[in-house]
Amino acid sequence: MSQEPPEYHRLHEISPHPDHHSNEHSPFVGQADDHRHQHHQPISTHSKHTKRAQDRTTQLSLWNTKEFYMYYLVLAFCLPYMFKTAHEASSEDNPNYEKYKDLLSDGFFGYKMDNSDSQYAGFRNSIPTLATVVFIYLLLSHIFRVFFVPSATAVLRNSRHPLYRAYFFLVFSVLYLYAMHGNSILKIAAIVLINYLIAKSGRDKKWMPIVTWLFNLGVLFMNEAYRGYNFADLHESLAWLDGNRGMRTPKDDRDKTPQSDKERVALSAFAEDYCFTYYLAYALYAPLYIAGPIITFNDFISQLQYPKTTPTKTLIMGVSRLGFALLTMEFTSHYMYMVAISKRQAWDNDPILQICMIGLFNLVLIWLKLLIIWRSFRLWALLDGIETPDNMIRCVINNYSAQGFWRSWHKSFNLWIIRYIYIPLGGSRYAIYNIWLVFTFVAVWHDINLRLLAWGWLISLFILPEIIAGRIFPKQKWGSWPYYRHLCALGAVGNILLMMIANLVGFCIGLEGVKLMLSDMFSSTQGWLTMLGCCGALFVAAQIQFEVRESEKRRGIFLNC
Repeated sequence: MSQEPPEYHRLHEISPHPDHHSNEHSPFVGQADDHRHQHHQPISTHSKHTKRAQDRTTQLSLWNTKEFYMYYLVLAFCLPYMFKTAHEASSEDNPNYEKYKDLLSDGFFGYKMDNSDSQYAGFRNSIPTLATVVFIYLLLSHIFRVFFVPSATAVLRNSRHPLYRAYFFLVFSVLYLYAMHGNSILKIAAIVLINYLIAKSGRDKKWMPIVTWLFNLGVLFMNEAYRGYNFADLHESLAWLDGNRGMRTPKDDRDKTPQSDKERVALSAFAEDYCFTYYLAYALYAPLYIAGPIITFNDFISQLQYPKTTPTKTLIMGVSRLGFALLTMEFTSHYMYMVAISKRQAWDNDPILQICMIGLFNLVLIWLKLLIIWRSFRLWALLDGIETPDNMIRCVINNYSAQGFWRSWHKSFNLWIIRYIYIPLGGSRYAIYNIWLVFTFVAVWHDINLRLLAWGWLISLFILPEIIAGRIFPKQKWGSWPYYRHLCALGAVGNILLMMIANLVGFCIGLEGVKLMLSDMFSSTQGWLTMLGCCGALFVAAQIQFEVRESEKRRGIFLNC
């Protein structure tokens, strides 16, 4: 949920072994896995079928019931009032405005705007340059594809043809990375080369994954300690290189095209595909290099081996959704200044409800900025004919489950974690224990600092109540109870509040800021009454979200989050 370290986020396992499939009960699982194995907890075919049937059982629609009409009235009042409250916290008439007004920029039509989030500001300010690069890249890529890539008919006749597009990807990516990182591209080259040598020399060896993890974790910590490895630290004669840092098991019997993303991930590439050239083309692939969704090596090579055309409707929808998200961000950044307020913790003497809205809309803006960034680079890849998992498959305020939240947030990273960390650590059988290791790694992967470690450990702690409650009140046993849905809604209120606290610690105002906010909130009768009202609104929101999930099932949509 933070910016992906560009030098490392694509250095994934490339060992040509079949995939470990997802665990059905994993708190990190992405979409429903129809090809899942349970290596660590065997389940009979009959029980798996029964579980899937239970998961897909739908209830009669509640949208037109008296209960939900009451919920609509609550939403009709709460939603506009929430926006109004957040806007008042950003008003020039607010006494705290002076504390953060220097963080605001000139916006459109004479308005000020909050462009103080450095991650999104870097992306927003680079949109003209990025659009030019994308246009040039796609033009050259499609010209190259027309003249040098075999047709689909030729591929069917000879599925072992050289992957010519990999050479184009590699050449363009090297030029792109040099423009981005300058002479630091040599450091990136050293990292990817060492990873490749470890994987090739350790193939089928038990020490290979251990050495891979130790090396890359060492790179992360060393990068933090030495602030990016200056060439001058190696030898004074290399100091001139610091002057240019840029802008800132073989399977040979395959006889058919993989039909799904799961097959592309699970099926090993041909032995000759695990070569240095293709590895570099994958690791440095320009559309996904900076912050794009994560894709595995097997999936990447499969899409080169068996190219397919992205439907025009999909591309139009991608452009439209991205455009709408950008317009929403522009409107919001002109209408409320939540990021700047949080940076300066400028809420002294604000009403308790305003403080709550500052925290809530901060999380919404984090979701929106990452949605824009991830969808932009995914769209670039789609226009180039490479499909990647879509992150942010649910709106941040359409989550009532801590487990479901992580399945839908950074989905591509979530799937990678399941494949390479969660399942090897025992899967759902040891979920209560291995989530601590998983989220410690996730925190370090984002950045090495105490605030993010606190965030990772809080997430692990806050997931536990849901796991435990799920085992005490399983749907199979309690689902027929008339008030089971309402009991779940009460649990959802707790989940939402805990997720908000954890993410405010990790990505907004830090641990001290959250402690101060909670202290202000619970130090008065008004604060307690406000919190009670918020819990009531969240209860209604949870009921709406439950029915949204049921509506999806009735339409045949099973997102498993």
